[in-house]
Amino acid sequence: MASRPIQWVNTPVLLEAIERYEQGRLSHSMQLWLSSLLDLDTACGSSLRRGC
Repeated sequence: MASRPIQWVNTPVLLEAIERYEQGRLSHSMQLWLSSLLDLDTACGSSLRRGC
């Protein structure tokens, strides 16, 4: 089965994933998903939200 491109992401789900990513509490597969979705180059645990 071919993978499908992401069309939309639920905002509360994305915010929770970002929070857990910053805290280092996100599973490896979710870290990969978030990194791919946001095109991240930062190390896990660094702040992704501006001004935080």
